[in-house]
Amino acid sequence: MKNLIALVLFVFSQTMFAQNIDFNTKKGFVIEGFDVVSYFKNAPKKGNDSYVANYKGGKFKFSSQDNLDTFNENPEKYVPAYGGYCAYAVAVKGEKVSIDPETYEIRDNKLYLFYNSWGINTLQSWLDESPDNLKEKADVKWKQINRS
Repeated sequence: MKNLIALVLFVFSQTMFAQNIDFNTKKGFVIEGFDVVSYFKNAPKKGNDSYVANYKGGKFKFSSQDNLDTFNENPEKYVPAYGGYCAYAVAVKGEKVSIDPETYEIRDNKLYLFYNSWGINTLQSWLDESPDNLKEKADVKWKQINRS
């Protein structure tokens, strides 16, 4: 009976304290199913249905077992900033905007993604307008909009 109570308390505490992230899950997966580890190898690749991980409420695909294992060793390193929403839109408008998974930047060992469509490339705007200042603004605004 003590073991059962301990198990119930453990599961309850994990559920209560595991903070989910509001991930951009267009197409059902974070970053539209691109392999988050592959970005850190400067070669973004689409993930494969055979290599999937769940982390803080998001489903991630990977292009290989090796990348899946790498992610599982240290997921926080590979989780994209702002849940995979456009970093520029979070900073400037405080809004969650979809991204082009092939428009990205690795800054301070973190993955940032950007909208790039219809002649608007927010990565270029990010780079032109002081990424460090925009990152500070986005960090503050993300805390506010991630609650909603």
